[in-house]
Amino acid sequence: MSTHSAIRRRLALLPAALALLGGWGAGGSAAAQESVKIGFTGPLSGGGALYGKNVLSGIEMALREINAAGLEVGGKKIKLELMALDDKYSPAEAAINARRLAQQYKSPVVFVPHSGGVYALQTFNEQEKFIVMAYSSSPRITQGGNPLTIRIPPPFDAYIEPFTHYAMKRFGKKIGLLPGNHEYAKNWTQLFAPAWERAGGTVVANKPLSYNRSADFYNAVSRVLVEKPDVLFVGGASEPTALVVLQARELGFKGGFVIMDQAKLDEMAKITDGLAALEGSIGVLPVSYAADVGSKTFTAAYRKAYGADKDPTAEAAYNYTMVHLMAGAMKLAGTATDAQAIRAKMGEAARALPSELDAGQFRSIDAAGGMVTETMAATVEGGKIKPVSLGELMR
Repeated sequence: MSTHSAIRRRLALLPAALALLGGWGAGGSAAAQESVKIGFTGPLSGGGALYGKNVLSGIEMALREINAAGLEVGGKKIKLELMALDDKYSPAEAAINARRLAQQYKSPVVFVPHSGGVYALQTFNEQEKFIVMAYSSSPRITQGGNPLTIRIPPPFDAYIEPFTHYAMKRFGKKIGLLPGNHEYAKNWTQLFAPAWERAGGTVVANKPLSYNRSADFYNAVSRVLVEKPDVLFVGGASEPTALVVLQARELGFKGGFVIMDQAKLDEMAKITDGLAALEGSIGVLPVSYAADVGSKTFTAAYRKAYGADKDPTAEAAYNYTMVHLMAGAMKLAGTATDAQAIRAKMGEAARALPSELDAGQFRSIDAAGGMVTETMAATVEGGKIKPVSLGELMR
């Protein structure tokens, strides 16, 4: 069977998988439908808007599928409704939004896609009784013992040693740091810079940038390039990160790039007008290049929903999968409103999730509340994105 035929067959089976998920514990079909508000606070305007909207697209897509298939929880018909609020990437605004979602809309779950916002929500989510669905790879998120937090993507510290080994071996030991100045990028930099030095490298410059509020990075980039780095360390949302790369090339930089996991190579390529400017980059694997069943099925369904030219990002894929997992946990818990009961069933729901719905390659949930996933990376070599395992990068 060809790859395209296999994808078409899996797409044909998707309604059945959705019906299975929606039909666990079926009964009481005559019951009146109840509405449960699923919360979201994230950047929907400003420099991080594209990133926030990518997250939101996956959540919206999953909610449409779940509601279309029908969701019954504890003998009641449930409609999941999205309440999305813009926080402009501000932790303070995220906290205000989350309190509103918990108190006014009684949201048992709030999705938030930036670490600063996650930390802000973790100061009161146990008291307000809602699950923080944290789309951020900061390891700190699950190190504070918050029982109502799920960290959705894999922790970024898994990438540091393989990315360092690859970039240093290919380009050299001098690195210039051009990270974002938001909380997530600060966390990355605090771990990455010492790791680079422990591996025998030298940090020749460190100039944090306001990725979310600027599009002109020439001054900072030129000041870093004066120090003649072999590699540049960059990262924030895809669009501004691509602009940093493009401006570095325009200023004559010939080396490689270590790209934090928030930025995605395929999205960046749309800003840099192809992969030429990204040659020599190391970053995370775009969803559309993944070989697993869930990613392929999701990519095809996403393009059907949003346009044939729309490649889904990991933000869309991981959050799509998490919404389906959340609905499964509600079924198993027998409640769509009790956050503690839902959280208690999420591990079981992860193990029972149909492969066609698993675009995040979720395997389980660890004891601290982090999703365990199959972690892959990608390089740009010869003008192509090349999938590579973290183990391969260490060879």
